[in-house]
Amino acid sequence: MAHWLIKSEPEVYSWDQLNKDKQTRWDGIRNYAARLHLRNMKKGDPVFFYHSNKGMEIVGIASVAKEAYPDPTSSDPAWFAIDVKPVKKFVKPVSLEQIKKEKKLAGMALVRISRLSVQPVTEEEWNIIMKMGGMESES
Repeated sequence: MAHWLIKSEPEVYSWDQLNKDKQTRWDGIRNYAARLHLRNMKKGDPVFFYHSNKGMEIVGIASVAKEAYPDPTSSDPAWFAIDVKPVKKFVKPVSLEQIKKEKKLAGMALVRISRLSVQPVTEEEWNIIMKMGGMESES
């Protein structure tokens, strides 16, 4: 099972909105690396939900509810969307600042390729962040 991180500006689509909606389509991604990650996501894969720009913190865990399919917001069939659903809110959100201070997370995509909106998370990174957020490891 792979682990992932998706980003959204809370003013555009927040963790609270995902909880309210119970499931949503994750679409509009127009980055080649992010597209590759979307295509590799499997149903049931756990996903960190990260608030970008404002807050800049991991606030919850979602899961892939539907694997990659053609993005209905694009006329180009090369772009994909997935569906995600909420699993659990973090006890303590984990900020980008906290992540950058943790030496074991220096190689994390969130630190190295900060603008990438869909990214893989290693099992070790996942477990460290889960502990930082006061969560039991669910990997």
